[in-house]
Amino acid sequence: MRHRVAHRKLGRTSEHRLSLLRNMAASLITHERIRTTVAKAKELRPFVEKLVTLGKRDSLHARRRALSILANKTVVRRLFSDVSPRFSERPGGYTRILKLGPRQGDGAPMAFIEFVDYNFKGSEAPAPAAKAKAKSEKEDEPVEPVEEEVEEPAEPEAKKPAEKKTTKKKSS
Repeated sequence: MRHRVAHRKLGRTSEHRLSLLRNMAASLITHERIRTTVAKAKELRPFVEKLVTLGKRDSLHARRRALSILANKTVVRRLFSDVSPRFSERPGGYTRILKLGPRQGDGAPMAFIEFVDYNFKGSEAPAPAAKAKAKSEKEDEPVEPVEEEVEEPAEPEAKKPAEKKTTKKKSS
C-alpha cells in the first residue's frame, strides 16, 4: 500500500531530484513553456505553483525564500515582476500540462507544461477567418490606376561592333 507516499522518485536521489525540479522551474519561468516527460511535468506543477503563489506576496521575505529555492536572481526577478502579477486575481491553477506523443528514442510519454496565459508565437500567419476578412476588405476598396513617368534616354547608345564568333575545329 502507498499510504502517505507523496511524490514520484523519477529514478534519482533526493538531491538530484530537487536539483532537477529547481532547474526545470527556472526554465519554465524563463521560457513560460517547456517540453518534458509527463511524470516530470506532474511533479513540476505543484513546485512551480507554490513559487508563483510566493511571488504574489512580493515582500523581501518572499524574495529571499524564492532565492533560496531558485538561486538565480534574474529568474526570481522575472517571477516577481512578470509572472506573478499576471496571476494576482487567480486563486490557483497557474500551469497546464498538454500531453504529446511518445518520444522518438525510448517511447517515453512527452508533454508541454506551460502557464495558462501562454500565447504561442510560432506561426505568425493570421487565422483563416482573418484572411477572408482582410481579402473582402481589399475587394471593397476601389483600385486607382497608377501613373508612372518614364524617362526617355537623352542620347541613344552607340552600337558596339559585333564580336566575331570563334569555332573550334574538330580534330580527327
